Amino acid sequence: MEAYIPARSLFGARRARSSGLRALLRFLECAAGVAAILLLGMLAHWLQWLAPVTALLYFLVVVLTALLCGFWQAVIVSLVAVLVRSYITSRQAAFNAATDPANSVILLAFVVTALIVSRLSARVTEHAKESESWGGQMHDLYEFTRRTLQMNIHVEPGAQLAELVHEIFALEAVVVFDADLHETYQAGYWSEDPRELAQNVYYFETSDDEPETGISRRVVRLGTVPIGSIVMRGDTSPLTNNAIASLIAITFDRYRAFANESRIETERLTEQLRATVLDSLAHEYKTPLTAIRAASTGLSEMGHLSPAQAELVSLIDEQTTLLSDLTTRLLTTARLDAGEVSIHAVPVDVGALIDEVVAGMGDRLASMKVAIDLPDENLTLHCDRQLMSMLLTQYIDNACKYSLYGTTITIRAEQAKGEVIFSVHSFGPVIPMADRERIFDRYYRSSISSNRAAGTGIGLSVAKRAALIHEGYVWVTSDEHEGTTFFAAIPAPEQERKLR
Repeated sequence: MEAYIPARSLFGARRARSSGLRALLRFLECAAGVAAILLLGMLAHWLQWLAPVTALLYFLVVVLTALLCGFWQAVIVSLVAVLVRSYITSRQAAFNAATDPANSVILLAFVVTALIVSRLSARVTEHAKESESWGGQMHDLYEFTRRTLQMNIHVEPGAQLAELVHEIFALEAVVVFDADLHETYQAGYWSEDPRELAQNVYYFETSDDEPETGISRRVVRLGTVPIGSIVMRGDTSPLTNNAIASLIAITFDRYRAFANESRIETERLTEQLRATVLDSLAHEYKTPLTAIRAASTGLSEMGHLSPAQAELVSLIDEQTTLLSDLTTRLLTTARLDAGEVSIHAVPVDVGALIDEVVAGMGDRLASMKVAIDLPDENLTLHCDRQLMSMLLTQYIDNACKYSLYGTTITIRAEQAKGEVIFSVHSFGPVIPMADRERIFDRYYRSSISSNRAAGTGIGLSVAKRAALIHEGYVWVTSDEHEGTTFFAAIPAPEQERKLR
């Protein structure tokens, strides 16, 4: 099994090796400068050069040493140059060179020149290294951007992103945390739990860099909202780390947008198929229902039926009517979904409409107490009579299913702020807050078992679509003491409300 060396040890070993090489290189550079000074001194003594010429050559050596090697190497070369000059001068003239003030001036000039040249050289070199390094990082960032745009966003991007960062930026290890999916993806080897590392960065929102260990942490944000995190171990700059985190956030956002778009398209196709099936079934049911109703009507008209037979024929006729109503409801729902229903708006007397609906539900309301509250008996609404009748029927039918025995179902219609507001109030099980929006969705049933009654779950969705096709809206309120009220608001412009 291959042994793993911790990041701190790796970085320490590399730093130690690098320091040793630099020390050896500095020694060799200094030795080369000293050798050049000694060689020039020997030539000056042998060829009897003038002192200014020799000093100028020494100056050039000091400048080259400061430029190529550094300040301290140039200082050492300057000291050697002054000593060699003093030695040659003492051999050429009979005086004590140690007391010559020119040596101090020359040494000062050499040192100042070495300082200026070495600083300028170091600055230029550092700038060149930074430019080269940043150019390489920009190239890596460009490659990372290009590769992320080519990623397969049909699958979760976390694993692909971790591998790309690890490969392109030549890092030792990478771990990416996707908070939305609550999944962690890693590349490379971690000595500690990478999941805990990445999750801590996300939950505590810690973004920092540790040069000692080479570990960088970044919170992945979409705008100001944290959506994940990334932890890297390797040699990258803080700016590059920020760019990597931003590109990961963009990729996460692209994946979520594509997933939402795919989900919406799938739901649309599912709804379209469901509507088609409902439409087909409703049409298929109409023929046998018509035959059954005709047969039951014929049996009733034949007469000579015993009481038991008459009761059975009546039951057949009653259930056929219920099944026919359900089929009509399914057919209307399918057409509403497909957008095939057009409004045939006519002036409708609201009071007469409510009376008609209540009369049509005589059997359902026989054991119920019903109250009609109509503040304006002459209230008129320009609407599709059939659709509004279906909306009220669904509301009243729903109240019949859930109202407590002996309580009153109150049907009300009033004019308010350019709308006619219909409401059906009853006392029954409280509808939870979480269900009050979804209760109008097709096939949705309450999450509480005590709130469930026999039914298909499409009645309230038909009521909602009937309101929407009139550019209205629906809602419900429910309270243990106040009871439950279903509302439907239908726009009624002033000129329409005045129609009689």
